[in-house]
Amino acid sequence: MTDAIRLTKLPSGLTVVSEKMPRVETVSLGAYVDAGTRHETAVENGVSHFLEHMAFKGTAKRDAAAIAREIENVGGHINAYTSRENTAFYCKVLKEDAGLAADIIGDILSHSVFAPEEVERERGVILQEIGQANDTPDDIVFDHFQATAYAAQAMGRPVLGTEDTIKHMSRDALTGYMKRHYGHGRMIVAAAGAIEHDDLLELVKAHFADLPHAVAPDAEAARYTGGEFREERDLDQVHLVLGFPAVPATDPMHMPTQLLSTLLGGGMSSRLFQEIREKRGLVYSVYSFVSPFADHGLFAVYAGTGEDQAEELVPVALEELRRVQKDVTQEELDRAKAQLRASLLMSLESTGSRCEQLARQLQVHGRIIPVEETKAKIAAVTVEQVQQAAARAFRAVPTLAALGPAGKVPALPVIAEKLAA
Repeated sequence: MTDAIRLTKLPSGLTVVSEKMPRVETVSLGAYVDAGTRHETAVENGVSHFLEHMAFKGTAKRDAAAIAREIENVGGHINAYTSRENTAFYCKVLKEDAGLAADIIGDILSHSVFAPEEVERERGVILQEIGQANDTPDDIVFDHFQATAYAAQAMGRPVLGTEDTIKHMSRDALTGYMKRHYGHGRMIVAAAGAIEHDDLLELVKAHFADLPHAVAPDAEAARYTGGEFREERDLDQVHLVLGFPAVPATDPMHMPTQLLSTLLGGGMSSRLFQEIREKRGLVYSVYSFVSPFADHGLFAVYAGTGEDQAEELVPVALEELRRVQKDVTQEELDRAKAQLRASLLMSLESTGSRCEQLARQLQVHGRIIPVEETKAKIAAVTVEQVQQAAARAFRAVPTLAALGPAGKVPALPVIAEKLAA
């Protein structure tokens, strides 16, 4: 760790980390909870996301309007998100208002009242959110992909929950889950920007003391299954996600896999973009991505195309997946390294990004990873390692999600056979 980054674990088990950033006038401060979709049971699917909504709906000393008004009175903003592995609540404010940010975040996590009328109102909001997602094919197709890759388990369930689970979510389910999962030992308070670590510690001690001490059970382990999901819809485009198992974020092959994704489908110079969009004009959008989890990961390619174009697109994409296993040039790897390194360094200029990185690194790796270490890992990746990452992923059982006029999309056995040939 650098002198600018300091880490303290309080006797309660709460972890506090900060990075002082020179020449900035703002502070990003957040609480990052080790609880997300994969920590939910089937009947409580969506509870993490429901809690994220309810946190802003009133505490013992602030109603919902006061929470928004107090942070916006000083020109700051407050937000939250839920993922499959964690839930985050964060503020960005001017440096003189860091105390207010800590007060509000600590208050909503410790003293939310869950008024019955607010629970019912927010239930309706979330049902609308689910409906909107279902009506957005290039959004919901990723939920279908995740559910197929990790069938019949927590890792495959939707972050928003389902209409049925949300309709039946009780106030007791919300408060009980919060008591089990929002304890000191499952939370990291992180801050980055114009703040001293000792000052942050005092704020945390003052505003986070009332968190529960319960320790929740570990999440269910991820078990990749693979398979095919196909839904015919009357749409102009068929939305495709083709994916494979990948390594977790802690695996030595994680960086070669990231670079594989970058050179294969990570930008306008990538293979998929050049071959499928620029040369053949088959799509508007095509890209690849990596989703690394604590104990597993996914590598996937997304494309949106017309019904007739799908028949040509899929074989072309599969050929690129085959070719990259044995034909990677040093020039394109160097370009991918430059993209990844630039993305890393640019993110360090944002207090919000840096705050989130600190918390995520502690949750996944148990330590803060120095920037120089990450840069060295990027630089050390070889052509052979990228090809190995491709072979390891693309020779496994695939996962296919297709939504729209999907009649001309090859079946999964055909895709697997072409990849193995």
